[in-house]
Amino acid sequence: MHIDNVRQVQPEVLSTEKAQRMAEFFSALSDPHRLKLLSALAHQELCVCDLAAAVKMGESAVSHQLRVLRSQRLVKYRRQGRNVYYSLADSHIAALYREVAEHLEES
Repeated sequence: MHIDNVRQVQPEVLSTEKAQRMAEFFSALSDPHRLKLLSALAHQELCVCDLAAAVKMGESAVSHQLRVLRSQRLVKYRRQGRNVYYSLADSHIAALYREVAEHLEES
């Protein structure tokens, strides 16, 4: 064992609480349907009916997946009259989505 290496790294290791929160965050990203929704929202704000049509899912299924994404603060929404429009929560989520997509494009 290299005790100096351990001492250097140990203060940087995530707390159990933060690791749990990150695991829940990544768990929300582990579903292909939710990733399809994020890919649509990475391009523009959309209402549930437009999202459902874009990803070829039922509106109730889309609403369910959006609840999961909202619970992890990956998407946000705004009401305009009777319509609810969804978008990515912030620039961090957009950057994370783009980085992963670019990483997967590399050969």
